[in-house]
Amino acid sequence: MYSAVLLLHSWFRWLVVIAGLLALVRALIGMSGGKPWTPGDAKGTLLFSIALDIQFLLGLILYAALSPITRTAFSDMGNAMRNPVLRFWAVEHLVGMIVAIGLVHMGNRIIKRKSDAGSDRHRLAALFIGLAMVVIFFSMPWPWGANARPLFRF
Repeated sequence: MYSAVLLLHSWFRWLVVIAGLLALVRALIGMSGGKPWTPGDAKGTLLFSIALDIQFLLGLILYAALSPITRTAFSDMGNAMRNPVLRFWAVEHLVGMIVAIGLVHMGNRIIKRKSDAGSDRHRLAALFIGLAMVVIFFSMPWPWGANARPLFRF
């Protein structure tokens, strides 16, 4: 079960990244071109939010129930905080992703409440999605980092 959920979580991150980048590019184009906010723009931010929520659910299943890494960290949190790899998986990865989800949901909420139909919504979408993408990229375990994981798991 652990391997299956981990594989799904690993591959689903690319859907999150692609959805986030597409929503960000759409917001930047709309902002720079002074275009009106369309239902397609709203759908792009919503799809990014949904993908991120699904990814978070998969990660939460790993974190709380299946991962031997978090099980090890929880058995001795003092030691886990002194170990950079355990700390990353027990705290930093989770907190970073929660911050990213919060940014996306807060941005969507603010955008929906905006009464104008134009560049303000695009600017807010670019801001919140852009910040979330930065947090996501810094919270992901890249192959060249201290918490190296493969880009594509098989």
